[in-house]
Amino acid sequence: MESVGGEGVGSSSSITKVATASFIGSAIEWYDFFLYGTAAALVFPALFFPGFSALAGTLAAFATFGVAFVARPIGGVVFGHYGDKVGRKAMLVVTLLIMGLATFFIGLLPSFETIGVLAPILLVLLRFAQGFGVGGEWGGAALMAVEHAPPGRRGFYGSWPQLGIPAGLLLSTAVFSAVSALPDEQFLTWGWRIPFLLSIVLVGVGLFIRLKIMETPSFSRVKETHTEARMPILDVLSAYPRAVLLAAGARFADNVLYYVFATFVLTYTTSQLGLPRSVALIGVLIASGLELVTMPAFGSLSDRVGRRPVIVGGAIAMMLLSFPFFWLVDTGNTLLIWLAIVLALAVSHAAVFGPIAAFFAELFDTRVRYSGTSVGFQLGAVVAGGPTPFIATALLVWSGGDPWPISLFAFAAGLVTLVSVLLAAETFRTDLEEEKPREREGVATS
Repeated sequence: MESVGGEGVGSSSSITKVATASFIGSAIEWYDFFLYGTAAALVFPALFFPGFSALAGTLAAFATFGVAFVARPIGGVVFGHYGDKVGRKAMLVVTLLIMGLATFFIGLLPSFETIGVLAPILLVLLRFAQGFGVGGEWGGAALMAVEHAPPGRRGFYGSWPQLGIPAGLLLSTAVFSAVSALPDEQFLTWGWRIPFLLSIVLVGVGLFIRLKIMETPSFSRVKETHTEARMPILDVLSAYPRAVLLAAGARFADNVLYYVFATFVLTYTTSQLGLPRSVALIGVLIASGLELVTMPAFGSLSDRVGRRPVIVGGAIAMMLLSFPFFWLVDTGNTLLIWLAIVLALAVSHAAVFGPIAAFFAELFDTRVRYSGTSVGFQLGAVVAGGPTPFIATALLVWSGGDPWPISLFAFAAGLVTLVSVLLAAETFRTDLEEEKPREREGVATS
């Protein structure tokens, strides 16, 4: 076995085990999260907002989709605090339970026709729980991989929990594609519930795996020396406010890109172009499968050339693709639609998102790293991700069905990421154990 020093773990097999556990657990949680986005586009308007017009029902469903993005920073703060005080591993178990149970109960929800206005209220509450759980999940999964990884391989192994996102989307889209093949009446009555109910099985698998991994060496040393931050969230905001804001800005491209080109496109191709549900769903499936290869490739590239060049390249690719994406989709040609989705997700999104776990982790000290990465990551999500399907739908209405304002919106998001990453320091050669320069007053320890 290959030994690694510094921040790494004792052997190459152990980091592979940790990275695999981070990937599988993350994939299960994002399966739960994206399942809702697909259902919001295809099912929830009819079942939970039946008194609305087709457009208004879609807007209402996407508004409930955005509720999770309000909950995500709250989850990031809460789990970031305890992740920096108690440990990364414990928080991963709790977040998985919250996400899985919320998703399972969505599958049991009666429709508006059965219990009236209580149905959408319960839907919103369960969506909030989903967001709260995923708000703390990413930071923990990312740090488990990055803090266990050898110094020169943090970008590669840090991309493994990132893979949970395309894997979760791949799995949720595949399951939803299968049930959407049912006749409409059966699909709307009971078929859509199957993917949600399956979540409880996946949670059991995820818990079994996550309970077997060890706490990270970096945090274990903090616990051994009793140098935990007293109030991690307050400490990270006082010591690293610029890093938190730049991390949030760095997330604009991947958030807007993903929710326009992987979620909104489902509504656009069905309601605007009149195409079958399967066309865009299969395109997203293909792109997600390819991202399982391209994302770790870009993570590995960032270990060689730096985090900033790779992320900046992905943001520029998004900006260049923002208008051609809809030109390709508007042809109505299945192969061209698939090409557009593949270029958006497997190239642009993978380049932006693959190195982010390592990049964010390297911005903060170990004592506040869970809080810093979680708050930066989720702040970007709530500002750029949550409103995106709603904004995209509203822009489409405003333009009379022409997608050019959505393309401009995506271009602007890429520009925000481009500027944010260029303003941040390059981090790929930094030592995770080395104390980072404070932007303001120091971090208090217990």
